[in-house]
Order: sequence, then structure tokens, then C-alpha cells
Amino acid sequence: MSARHATVGVFVALMAVAIFALATKGFNYALDFTGGTVVEIEFEKPADVEGIRTRLEGAGYSSPIVQTFGSGNDIVIRLQPPEMAEGGAPEAAPPAEQAGTSILNVAQTPDNPGRVIRSDFVGPQIGNELALNGVYAAVFVALGFLAYIALRFEFKFAIASVVATLGDILLVCGWFALNQHEFDLTVLAGILSVMGFSINDKIVVFDRVRENFRLLSKLEPKEVLNRSINQTLSRTIITSFVAFLTVLALYLYGGNSLKGMAESQMIGIVIGTLSSILVACPILLLLGVTKQDLMPKAREDVEAELARRP
Repeated sequence: MSARHATVGVFVALMAVAIFALATKGFNYALDFTGGTVVEIEFEKPADVEGIRTRLEGAGYSSPIVQTFGSGNDIVIRLQPPEMAEGGAPEAAPPAEQAGTSILNVAQTPDNPGRVIRSDFVGPQIGNELALNGVYAAVFVALGFLAYIALRFEFKFAIASVVATLGDILLVCGWFALNQHEFDLTVLAGILSVMGFSINDKIVVFDRVRENFRLLSKLEPKEVLNRSINQTLSRTIITSFVAFLTVLALYLYGGNSLKGMAESQMIGIVIGTLSSILVACPILLLLGVTKQDLMPKAREDVEAELARRP
């Protein structure tokens, strides 16, 4: 807590950088949000996903997304929509059947032929709807956290935890805006899971804060918060380290389709852990938390009975 001014200042500066990156660069939206062509192919034998992706890129298809679904023989391929033609009008998309046949010719090999199961063109309006639903989901989760913590603890605790968690999410989003890695639905899912991880970390710290406020009522709030952070420090770091290793394995061996989600979770775990230790309690102190905020409230009938006693 003695370094709270410096740590909060660093986090505020990082959030300012994240906001600047989001405002100037924005996200590099993937096919999930921009629309494009979706082709499902069934091969005779398990398909080589990386080989298909390499052949598609060699044939001129920009940033193809290749994933397995169902068995290893079934592949779904997503391609970016046509580029803008001269004059600002979008180029006409090829017929779905023609696009499916062209992609099949590139994806299959002589020793592993395939057939097109489905070939569709997804318009960008569907991507806009998905992006809007993602915003709604984030707002709904934040409001749910706010209500739950306000009921379980106290409103000041709810404000501090939600503000710190939203700061974590802003930094993760700023990371993707800065490095321009593709932002797809798996990244959005990773960011929403980071919200859950971050708020859980802060609830653990705040639970110890509540307990210490009642056991160490003679200490000042700053000292109570400082002791609570130190008492939960080892638990916080160990839990986050184990979670980070799990997500790191997913990042290294989960394939390209899961890299974005794993990357968002790794960054979120690091930032969420640091904010739980360095930011959440300083915000709580800034809001003016006192012993009376968490002291047990006596019932009115008990208070009346105690008042009548000599």
C-alpha cells in the first residue's frame, strides 16, 4: 500500500495508452466480424490443417481460417470478404458454389480428396451483430458483478472491484489494438473469461479485507488493507501461475484457431493478478472505506433490549 500512488499511476498511464491505441488503430477484426466465405469440406482421411492453410495462402487467399469440426476428416474454411473495388464499391463476391469448388481444388491433395458439404457467403452485417452482442455481454457481466459484490460485501467494494476489472479488460483490448493481432470470437470469449478470473481474484482479497476489518478493528483501514494483501499474496500468485501455465500450453499446442483466445487469457491473467495486488485495494482506500462499512449490523430489537438494560 505504500507504493499505491506509483502503481495506480502506472496503470492509469497504461490505460491511457490503450485508449489511444483503440481510438487510432482499432481492432484488426477477423472474419467472424467482417463477414466472408465459409466452406465446409469432408475429406476421405484426416486432414492436415496447417498444410491446407499453407496451400490457401500460396494460392492468394488472404488470412484463411482453417479449423476441424466433428471428426478430423471435416474441415471448415473461412475467408475474408472481397476487397473494395476502385470507386469505393465492394467487388462482387463469387457464387458460393464456384467459391467452394475453387477452395476445394486448392485444399485437397491427390492422396486425400474431399467434397464440399456447404459453401456460403456471410455478409458483414452479421459480423456487426456479433460485435454488438459482445458489447452487450460485457456490460451484462459487469452489471452482474456489481450487483453480486454489492450484496455480498458493500457498495464501495463493488465499485472498486468492477473499476479494476474493467481496467484489466481495457488493457487486454489495448494490447490487441497495439499489435494488430486478429480479433475474432475466440478472442472475445477469452476476454470475457478474463473478466471472471480477474473478479474472482479480487473477491478473494476483499474477503480477507472484510475478515480483517472485523478482527483488527483497532487498526487503520490502510494497515488492514496492507495486511490483507500480504496474507493473500502467495495464494494469488500461485493460482495465477498455474492458470497461466495451462493457458500457455493451449497457446503453444492448441493450434492457430485457439491462439487468439489463449493470448488474451495469458495477458489478462498477468494484468488481473497485478491489479488485484496493486490497484483494487488502493481504489477501495480512495473511496473512503471505513471499519463501519463492514462491521456486523445489530438488529433493532437487540439494540432496544440492550438500551433497556442498566
